[in-house]
Amino acid sequence: MTRIRRGYRARRRRTKMRLFASSFRGAHSRLTRTITQQKIRALISAHRDRDKKKRDFRRLWITRINAVIRERGVCLSYSRLINDLYKSQLLLNRKILAQIAILNRNCLYMISNEILDPLE
Repeated sequence: MTRIRRGYRARRRRTKMRLFASSFRGAHSRLTRTITQQKIRALISAHRDRDKKKRDFRRLWITRINAVIRERGVCLSYSRLINDLYKSQLLLNRKILAQIAILNRNCLYMISNEILDPLE
């Protein structure tokens, strides 16, 4: 009986994994078993860090808004400003407020003054 040549599908699967791991260093881009392990690790890290990135940006926006507000002394704190925003039903998210705080501080001061006047 003649020998059967096998492995087309397996080879195709392995080359696909090798392409994914081509930028890894050392055995992580050469050996099939370590490539699969590193691929799993990489995908887990990517999934985890997508959520972490959202948290980090929210922290950055809050820090920026708080710094600009305290610098001028318009409000006592960031939490006061956000509370007043909700009370006056002005729907601006933190990302937009942070951009306004950096690019156009006077606009943020005007917004905070408009909020404070009707509440007092």
